[in-house]
Amino acid sequence: MGDGRACGRACQFIQPDYPALEIASHGTSADLSHPDQRFFGPHHAMLRARLTQAAPGAQWSGITTTLAARLLESGAIDAVLTVAPDPDDRWKPLPVIVTDPAQMAACRGMRMGFGPTLALLEPARDAGHKRIALIGIPCQVHALRALESELGFERIYVIGTPCSDNTTTENFHSFLKLLDPNPETVSYLEFRADYRVELRFDDGRSPKTVPFLKLPISKLPADFFPMTCKTCVDYTNRLADITVGYMAGEGDQWVIVRNARGAEMLELLAGQLHTAPLGSKGNRTGAVKGFLQNTERAAGGLPLRAMPDWLRPVVAFLQPRIGPRGLEFARARVEMKAIETVLHLRRAFPARIKNMVPAHVWAVLAPMGITPSQGEQRGPETPAVPPTMPPTA
Repeated sequence: MGDGRACGRACQFIQPDYPALEIASHGTSADLSHPDQRFFGPHHAMLRARLTQAAPGAQWSGITTTLAARLLESGAIDAVLTVAPDPDDRWKPLPVIVTDPAQMAACRGMRMGFGPTLALLEPARDAGHKRIALIGIPCQVHALRALESELGFERIYVIGTPCSDNTTTENFHSFLKLLDPNPETVSYLEFRADYRVELRFDDGRSPKTVPFLKLPISKLPADFFPMTCKTCVDYTNRLADITVGYMAGEGDQWVIVRNARGAEMLELLAGQLHTAPLGSKGNRTGAVKGFLQNTERAAGGLPLRAMPDWLRPVVAFLQPRIGPRGLEFARARVEMKAIETVLHLRRAFPARIKNMVPAHVWAVLAPMGITPSQGEQRGPETPAVPPTMPPTA
């Protein structure tokens, strides 16, 4: 924007106004009395999905990058703002402006690190692009929505991915070294809904999986994740037109269609997409209570499990069989993130809770008895007048 003051208006971690931005983006704000909207934000539909023919090199089946490619092919947009791997480090995100649908293939897969994708907004506009798509994580999408009416684009499509608890690329390399003796050969890493991390390699080795309970979390520094990631209030990208993630997918992808623009994008994949209703199995209560206790015990560090080593293999075996799965797994992760947010802010930045924690986070936490103390909550969040911008239809 060329205006440093824009950060104060756009940053999710200063004073987010989700009701107003949801109205501006979707035509309505979340109904917090509705369980799915309370957890996952406004939406028209949620489904389990995968491309019938997975895209080569995709993290899952390739829905996100294929959506962007189809938008370019259809002429709906001129450019996509996203990240590709840095030429010198495949795990480092490199923000790019893509105008050729074939170039989206190079953007497949996970990156870990801080990629200033929104810095491409001005170059894209200056290059004459009028209709764009952004592939972004929640804090990027919040900033885009807060500034959208000022940017001058004719149309913006937003493909969101859920938060991934980001860290620096350097920290991520340290994590890889703890997972494998030859970290330079790791070509793929994914946290799966079956409570395992999957690793793939480019040296001919077969893929391997590591149960969550056996991850070397205790060996990571307390500041492995920045405080912003520990206090994220939007795990599921509530302001995107469409969210594509994995948490409720049970091995497939989890697609949340939030508005008419999101439905328009999904229609571009007609005939290429296998869909099914989302399932919900198990009970998240024990896992979430355990996370709460471990987060309190960690006192600002990473949550450490007090489970004895001999019991970990047993629980690792049982988790994917009797633990929360599908939507129940997704609800557990949203509750855990909400717990983390409030506990870390109360410990480190108590004065910021009032402005940083929106109503939907308190609504998620209320059944657990975590409610705002005096001075921790703004008055009733009356939706502000939406910015003057075209409707999403």
